[in-house]
Amino acid sequence: MMSQDLQPDPTVIGAVSAPPFAVLPDPARLFGVRAKRLRIYAAVSPLKPYLDFVAGLIEAQHAIVPGLPPVAPPDPEALERARAFEMPALDRATTLLDDTLEATLDQLFDAAAGVKMPEEAGAALTRVRLADGPVRAQMVRDVLAHDLPVERLAEHVYVASALQVHFARRAAALDAARLVPVGDGVCPACGGPPVASLIVEWPNAHGNRFCACSLCSTLWNYVRIRCCACGTTKGIGYQEIEGSPGTVKAETCDECHTYVKVMYQNKDVTIEPVADDIGTLALDLMMRQGPYRRAAFNPFLLGY
Repeated sequence: MMSQDLQPDPTVIGAVSAPPFAVLPDPARLFGVRAKRLRIYAAVSPLKPYLDFVAGLIEAQHAIVPGLPPVAPPDPEALERARAFEMPALDRATTLLDDTLEATLDQLFDAAAGVKMPEEAGAALTRVRLADGPVRAQMVRDVLAHDLPVERLAEHVYVASALQVHFARRAAALDAARLVPVGDGVCPACGGPPVASLIVEWPNAHGNRFCACSLCSTLWNYVRIRCCACGTTKGIGYQEIEGSPGTVKAETCDECHTYVKVMYQNKDVTIEPVADDIGTLALDLMMRQGPYRRAAFNPFLLGY
């Protein structure tokens, strides 16, 4: 005869922690944290001039957030339709150069003008500031489609910086609990690819992995030891620079021959995915010598 003492305790079941599927960005602090992290890398890097330039650009992103006009609220019907068809909540294909995005571009370009930069970068900033509406709209489409003309990469970096701010603010207005998986290597908020993945140690996520969106900075839960690009669990390996602290590695895939960095935030809580991706460029340079191509996207590494 079974004792009632052997029945599951509902209070214990309710206390079992489960990681959230998605964590939305906080635009008010996101870029400030990112810039500070990159300044730490710049202080000890042979690429200090470039890292300082990018950190200054990220500080410009941070500076403009409080003064931007509000983003349009999400369309409830569009959100439910996206959810039903397992599509990203924000449709990048329908992104328009509206007043809010125009203001974001203008304010970012104005703030960036105060950043110390190489002459070539300054010339590119002048060109993008003087560009008319149709040209800017095309550059927005280019960035969102990752179809960037090689001869105009520098101009597109500034546009991408503004779009990071714009989409972080749009993603922050979503309901994280309503987001659903939409495919391997695809952000459930905006459809962007990951810049890296993080192994975290949070109260409700012990050792879980989250991919970090390269555009809106949403984090989404993703199985460990699985390719962030093609989704396979076969042929997954890890490479790192000899003598490194082991907090950032290249997760390689023998199926699609790509790699995406995995960052162990559970070992170093100061890791910030975009900043640490830039700061560990030496790992990318090492990986170039092998058979794997980079699958992650980072607008600040377009020239590398």
